[in-house]
Amino acid sequence: MAKGRKKAVAKKRVAKKTTVVASPALAKAAKAADKANKAVSDTTAKITAANKKLAAARKKAASAGTAAAKKAVVSARAALAKQKASLSTAKDGVREAKKMAQAANIEAKTAAAATAAADAAKAFEAALAEKAEADLVKAAVAFEAKWRASRARKDAAKVKAKAKKAAVKDKAAAKKAAAKLKSLAKPAKKKPAAKKKPAAKKKPVAKKKPAAKKKPAAKKKSAAKKKAKK
Repeated sequence: MAKGRKKAVAKKRVAKKTTVVASPALAKAAKAADKANKAVSDTTAKITAANKKLAAARKKAASAGTAAAKKAVVSARAALAKQKASLSTAKDGVREAKKMAQAANIEAKTAAAATAAADAAKAFEAALAEKAEADLVKAAVAFEAKWRASRARKDAAKVKAKAKKAAVKDKAAAKKAAAKLKSLAKPAKKKPAAKKKPAAKKKPVAKKKPAAKKKPAAKKKSAAKKKAKK
């Protein structure tokens, strides 16, 4: 025979805790409920007493049969009816008090829920701000690591380029120095003695020409011409 399936055990529902919130409306409703319940209790006791009186009056009227006994029965009935009416009013008061309590409780819960929501929003905001600070620190660390790695690569490239340039310069300088050292290592060729140039002949000093004789003044010629005319 096949074994029957085991019935799943129903999970017990955890009753939610009702949070009682104190408020002026709730206090007023509780006071009204206490008053109404006391009225019901007092009226119920009065009805019990009225029922006993009515039973006694009926018994007396049945045995005596007098008009007074019959009147006592009527009075007892009226008193009982009055107490029953009072009990109905008291019960209405209890119902009204319950409604007041329910309304006040709903209002108090609504206010408490609003306060709790505001508190939760503030707590959530604070948690977000705290998380943002933590994320900012992480982001800053990650950015710093990334930036340093990038900067290290760039700096390494610059160092490499500068080293390459310096190597080329050093190689050229070394080549130039080697050539110079090589030229210095060769023995110097002796230059032939320079022939002395013959002393330059002194040029003969030019003889001074005799000074030319001065011509006679022109005035004398004009005087001779005047004498000839005479």
